[in-house]
Amino acid sequence: MKKGLAIAAGCMAFANETALAQDGVTLYGVVDTNIEYVSNVSQLDSTQRGFPGPGKSRFGLTSGGLSGSRWGIRGTEDLGKGLKAIFALESGFEADTGKMAQSGRLFGRQAYVGLHQKGLGQLSFGRQYSAMFDTFSNFSPTGYTNQYEPIASMVGLDLRSDNTVKYKGEFGPVTAIANWSFGNGVASSGEVAGQFRRDSGYGFGASYLGGKVGLAMAFEQFNPTLAAGAEPARFQKAGAAATYNFENIKLTGGYRWGLNKSGSDATLARDNLYWVGANYSLAALRLTLAYYYDDLKNLNGVDVKNPWQVSFIADYNLSKRTDVYLSLAYVKNSGLNFDNTAVSYSGGNPLGADKQSMLGAAVGIRHRF
Repeated sequence: MKKGLAIAAGCMAFANETALAQDGVTLYGVVDTNIEYVSNVSQLDSTQRGFPGPGKSRFGLTSGGLSGSRWGIRGTEDLGKGLKAIFALESGFEADTGKMAQSGRLFGRQAYVGLHQKGLGQLSFGRQYSAMFDTFSNFSPTGYTNQYEPIASMVGLDLRSDNTVKYKGEFGPVTAIANWSFGNGVASSGEVAGQFRRDSGYGFGASYLGGKVGLAMAFEQFNPTLAAGAEPARFQKAGAAATYNFENIKLTGGYRWGLNKSGSDATLARDNLYWVGANYSLAALRLTLAYYYDDLKNLNGVDVKNPWQVSFIADYNLSKRTDVYLSLAYVKNSGLNFDNTAVSYSGGNPLGADKQSMLGAAVGIRHRF
């Protein structure tokens, strides 16, 4: 009996010691789904002959309106003298079907471990958001809404990158971020012997958020392998953005320069993207209006019409964790979020071959836990 008590006491002591060593582990997530109508979508997908095909209306249930549905675990451990170990594992899923998002990755949104030193910053390793994505996160008119904002067009297809080393430092109102990816996983896995540059990428950015004014600047480059045996391409983006806050109104504006070169130095795309937006908050209601214009100088050697998109969101909080919303978007000369026959940013809105515009409308509910 005494031996059994001793073993039990020892197990309890070990459990307590383990619990004290771990400062905290948090389980969190978002479930967001909506009923959506989209006009003039190509009847054929990119794998079928004749793509893009005639434009038809689509009506159905969609996952991820204001936020991509996800669940995750994050935690910290105090190592003493201001040093902490950190980690995050975040999995995206489709709430309408229950399937994994991000090409079936278990933790496709984020998966990293690192160290944070008070006063110096954070160094992390794994699948992470790019420096440009993080830098402009407070300068997105709709807060990187999942459904009707051309996020990938703004900050690059490598907005989430595999095999990434990332630094983030916060110094009062100033935040500095830099990242390097050994193989971002956008077009291929990278990290091949003798091909150090293949599918690599890097970026850096800095932002200031103080009082009513916010400013940000960022640059990023990634080098996708577009064909077997070809030299890596070079996709570059640089941008600047600003915000101004009134009592209950926030104004946002930004500019992004872009240049995509093939491995043989041919120009694949050259554009200037502009955006402006306004957010109005009153009690539980938040209204958002945003406009995006892409000045396309060159798209695979073709002079195409410049696309533009206007988006509107009405979001009403039923509680601190649950809200309902209406999202509307209209785009000209492209599919929603600037999807086109050359590149698909949002993965599902290529414009019909016989159409010039597209309308999207969604009514949904979001719950955060």
